[in-house]
Amino acid sequence: MMSPFDLASDKVAVLMGGASAEREISLMSGHGVLQALQGQGVNAHAFDPSVRDMVCLKQEGFTRCFIALHGRFGEDGTVQGALELMGIPYTGPGVMASAIAIDKIMTKHIWRADGLPTPNWLKVDSAAATRTALGDLGCPMIVKPSREGSTIGLTKVTSVGQCEAAYALAAGLGDEVLCEQYIAGDEVTVPVLGTCADARALPVVRIKAPDGNYDYNNKYFTDTTEYLVPAGLPDGEEARIMQLAQEAYRSLGCRGWARVDVMIDAPTRLPSLLEINTSPGMTSHSLVPMSARAAGISYQALCLLLLSSACCDYGTV
Repeated sequence: MMSPFDLASDKVAVLMGGASAEREISLMSGHGVLQALQGQGVNAHAFDPSVRDMVCLKQEGFTRCFIALHGRFGEDGTVQGALELMGIPYTGPGVMASAIAIDKIMTKHIWRADGLPTPNWLKVDSAAATRTALGDLGCPMIVKPSREGSTIGLTKVTSVGQCEAAYALAAGLGDEVLCEQYIAGDEVTVPVLGTCADARALPVVRIKAPDGNYDYNNKYFTDTTEYLVPAGLPDGEEARIMQLAQEAYRSLGCRGWARVDVMIDAPTRLPSLLEINTSPGMTSHSLVPMSARAAGISYQALCLLLLSSACCDYGTV
């Protein structure tokens, strides 16, 4: 349930940091958002849930939260549930959509059930099962934890000999390990804003990473990755991918904002949905602000727009 945003009276917490493997990036996102909101006169304050108890939000009179947390304990429905119980409106999708989206396996099940394209996959529980999956899915193959983001714990397996280490890396970050068919081709991402009914996609961003390796370091800490907006895709392809991203967003019941990652198969030019991020990065290297700029929305305006969309699924108390 949406609550009107009052620039003069709302006290805003920018939730950042947290306890996930993406803490460092969350702090970068959060400080960027905090500075942008304060620069527009918003009474905004930093709040790290791994340092302070969430109940302080209610005790200290915060009336709205901008979630700049990434990964577990922030992007997975847990924080959203706590805010629902306190009746404090928050940015991004609600409890159910957040909990589903963080789980890549569950997300794939729903997308496939709704007839949306996603690479073939297998859930594995051992190195031996990973080797079997390589035979079934083909080589190369992607191995990654089901509930992490930012390519943390991801391995592109190009030989049977890599399976044991790839499984161990992913399993060290969670109980569920996903083996996924590798799609060779253009990597793109599409931000989506709004509620299910009126969700709209922003311009497609095409990613050209060194040697096609868009890993954690190339995402956040180098300037060698190229980002193309306009994406320079063949005629009609960008519009189709934007429509697919909106369908993927609606399929999970998202609201507020999210970013949909897509691979385009080089020979067929058919897109496949990889995953959806329900609390995307807002750093200087982040893709949502980049796409928004191409649509004429500044970083500051984007932050205010997202904050104004904050709500609770079940109303405020």
